Amino acid sequence: MRAYEIILKKRDGKRLEDREIEFMIEGYTKDAIPDYQMAAFLMAVFIRGMAPEETTALTMAMLRSGDTIDLGAIGRKTVDKHSTGGVGDKTSLVLAPIVAASGIPIPMMSGRGLGHSGGTLDKLESIPGFRTDLTEAEFVEAIKATGLAIIGQTRSLAPADKKIYMLRDVTATVDSIPLICGSIMSKKLAAGPDAFVFDIKTGNGAFMSTMPLAEELARTMTAVAKNAGKDVVTLITDMNQPMGREIGNALEIRETIRALRGDCPEDLKELVLGLAQWMMVFGGVAGNVDEGRRIAEENLSGGKGLEKFRQMVARQGGDPSVVDNPDMLPTAAHRGEIVAAQDGWIGSVDTLEVGLCGVALGAGRDSVDAKIDMAVGFTVNKKIGDAVKKGESLLTVHYNDQKKADAVRGRLQRAFRIQGSPAKKPPMIYETVTP
Repeated sequence: MRAYEIILKKRDGKRLEDREIEFMIEGYTKDAIPDYQMAAFLMAVFIRGMAPEETTALTMAMLRSGDTIDLGAIGRKTVDKHSTGGVGDKTSLVLAPIVAASGIPIPMMSGRGLGHSGGTLDKLESIPGFRTDLTEAEFVEAIKATGLAIIGQTRSLAPADKKIYMLRDVTATVDSIPLICGSIMSKKLAAGPDAFVFDIKTGNGAFMSTMPLAEELARTMTAVAKNAGKDVVTLITDMNQPMGREIGNALEIRETIRALRGDCPEDLKELVLGLAQWMMVFGGVAGNVDEGRRIAEENLSGGKGLEKFRQMVARQGGDPSVVDNPDMLPTAAHRGEIVAAQDGWIGSVDTLEVGLCGVALGAGRDSVDAKIDMAVGFTVNKKIGDAVKKGESLLTVHYNDQKKADAVRGRLQRAFRIQGSPAKKPPMIYETVTP
């Protein structure tokens, strides 16, 4: 078997056998196949696509390139959630504790900020002392002790993904559904959960900006998870405006704590319950989604989720008194307001631009080694469909650097489009994809 023949076969639109895909992934991971041939293979996949069976084979080959975590010692069915990310998306931080509060173990491997979107790990690290770098043994022990843990990916899991992603990044092959799916699913499967709920976001603040793209990724990820023997459901959800009210690391932890106290913004609550109801079913504590939603709502409003969040913070080295006193979190020195220039209704929000402004303010990274300012960010005071008066605040800017704040002020003003007639609020959940 030669790499040249496999590249030629995919270039001509033919379907690859599992062993051919395995040959390419294993060979590249072990440096037996050079960058230039893997780059050609990736471009052939980008242009020609892959059948679901090929995407499954790609995912499993990437999975086999490294270790997998054995969660058998936990002794119960485990459920994980993955989101494609967006602006102000603190869903996992609210969702994981309320599901774990019902006894379902949640082994969650999350990421850092990417482009305009924030990262769950960065948000958690705004809590003094919180560790996201647990070893595999610590990860399993934390789940056994408290029912959940949220950590970053370890180097030994799916190493092929990291190497291939770096090549995709410089060969214009990032935006390929099979390659995106292989990247996500190899890491999620390596973490060892028994079931998944996926949150595929669509809209002007999402990586899958159009509904057809979101639907294709949702169908592909659902099929791969099913082929791997996992229970799975995928929700396609809205990212045409920031999620909830807060954007920024410490600000989103504050909002998480408020939400777990029962003061949860409606859009965040709708998404959390929509995901949690399925996790309750997969975890065996609910017979159907209606029952699962009821249990999740009780855990959210009754304080059980808050207590579970406190336990997670303490177990992972953070100061649990943050839960009772969020003022311990980093706080920006200054605040400023972005105000409406006219009366009307919020017709749309340029969510990508708001996210990029957050990065420019210091809430995210514009390079891999950039330092994040945990305190800065935005409070969204008006959402799509809300009425607004001239001079009323659209957005509060929390900042430490005056020059950075001044640089984004005009951009933030333009990100909110005010119209003269009432605007319809977008739905939170567009579609539910099952195997």
